[in-house]
Amino acid sequence: MRIVFAGTPEFSVPCLDAAAARGEVVAVYTQPDRPAGRGRALAESPVKQRAKQLGIDVYQPATLRDADAQAQLRELKPDLLVVVAYGLILPQAVLDIPTHGCWNVHASLLPRWRGAAPIQRAIEAGDAETGVDLMRMEKGLDTGPLMLRLTTPITDTDTGGTLHDRLSALGAEVLGDGLKLLRAGMVPVATPQPAEGATYAHKLDKAEAKLDWSLSADALARKVRAFHPWPIAECELAGERLRVHGAVPLSDAAARALGAGRHAPGTLMAGTREGLTVACGEGALRLTHVQREGGKPQPVADFLNARPQLKTA
Repeated sequence: MRIVFAGTPEFSVPCLDAAAARGEVVAVYTQPDRPAGRGRALAESPVKQRAKQLGIDVYQPATLRDADAQAQLRELKPDLLVVVAYGLILPQAVLDIPTHGCWNVHASLLPRWRGAAPIQRAIEAGDAETGVDLMRMEKGLDTGPLMLRLTTPITDTDTGGTLHDRLSALGAEVLGDGLKLLRAGMVPVATPQPAEGATYAHKLDKAEAKLDWSLSADALARKVRAFHPWPIAECELAGERLRVHGAVPLSDAAARALGAGRHAPGTLMAGTREGLTVACGEGALRLTHVQREGGKPQPVADFLNARPQLKTA
């Protein structure tokens, strides 16, 4: 087979490795180099870096909507185009080029969480399970028929980072399964997505990171986990802006013992080595790892060494 792979971030790299395992990837498409870091120097995408290591030609058009870019892809004579978090819209003219069409690996159980941030939105919403779908692409946004699926539970300790890494590995696995079938002459059966249950995973925005203490402790704890390692939840507490790297909701009994329900949301009810306990709209949230302005992430026990006035029994 002649496979063209299109992807950009770190999430896509294991899928590139799976597609290239038998030397069938003839070209890699990725987004143009972007300024990054404090120096704003141009940086190559993780997919581009991996493609260069594998010795695969890299193409970086700003769009696939113009005729020249489409003609270039057509000259590669792809049997299959594999798309994993590429970040550019593929017009119908591009979807029609490969012999076996275009496959996409998406990090959710479709039709739930179509869109840009399915991993984080699943955690934030309190979903018990997520997974990866291998989908045949069509013009709509993540609306194509489903071919293969792998699932994984979302645990109470999963963060956006840990779930990202697990789903990235599962994505490579489900893609590998699909390619094995295709090589054997058995095109995976594509089943239309259910008509009901569709939700949209909006792109993460840094403005969302500020914790709203009127929400329940459970909802805030999920947001802290979902927004780690980016954009990192934050709050203003005891006159200081803090980024929150770890937090857990207290049990109902523990929250009541500290006076949850009698204090206004956002009230610091206790500061101990175990954490800073804050009253919420429902229950109480214990911040366990925080970061001060200009500082590094640290356990609350270390934070309190510099703010002894916050220590309470």
